[in-house]
Amino acid sequence: MSQDSFDARAAVLLSPKQQRPASALSAVTTLAWRALLKIKHVPFQLFDVTITPIMFTLLFTYIFGGALAGSPDTYIQFLLPGILVQTILFITVYTGVGLNTDIQKGLFDRFRSLPIWQPAPILGALGGDLFRYSIAALIILVLGTILGFRPEGGVVGVALAFGLVLVFSLALSWIWLIFGMIVKTPESVMTTSFFFLMPLTFASNIFVELKTMPHWLQVLVRFNPVTRLTDASRGLMHGQPVLEDVLWVLGASALLVLITAPVAMRMYHKER
Repeated sequence: MSQDSFDARAAVLLSPKQQRPASALSAVTTLAWRALLKIKHVPFQLFDVTITPIMFTLLFTYIFGGALAGSPDTYIQFLLPGILVQTILFITVYTGVGLNTDIQKGLFDRFRSLPIWQPAPILGALGGDLFRYSIAALIILVLGTILGFRPEGGVVGVALAFGLVLVFSLALSWIWLIFGMIVKTPESVMTTSFFFLMPLTFASNIFVELKTMPHWLQVLVRFNPVTRLTDASRGLMHGQPVLEDVLWVLGASALLVLITAPVAMRMYHKER
């Protein structure tokens, strides 16, 4: 190799442009894309995004619709906003599962050593979740429309309801990130998270109205944040006044992030 050729290659390799680290936005976008690509290596995630919402919607509409509302056509108007809430809340678990997997495989330490904006792996994982939430919501809404769901709030009401569910779900994801750094295996993250999610979703008004429950249970269910979220989503989709519920959900989401996000980021930086 000639001296001129060597000098030219050295100049390229040592150029400041080549050494400039990726911007925060670029790092977050890249790691969000990575989170999406991981789905093909964990097919169960794709199952929860596609098959689970279809299965729950069909089963509850046709098995319980007649008994609970008189007909499946009537019940789907009540059920579908709740199924949207339940499905997306369940999907939030995979944020913690993915982080725990990275820790176990050593990728966590690799990310820490890279010259990137350090919150990028966390925010990238949350960004990847947005796509999964959107796919699940689209499947539920399309299926619901086929089954006869007709939201009186129109497209705007449905979009606002999905946005509200999205805000609360992203806030909830910070809790699973903390679990992902505490427990030892991805399976433990999933088991622990569902231990909390199952009573939160089933002890709510997702499937039945609050007034059908015993009085003592109504008191508990009324203070369940999932109940508030379901009421707000149901009201927005059907064009009903639910400002109080919407503000409650937004306030609860903000409080949840203010408490859990600093804890999660501190644990993330200290994790060894």
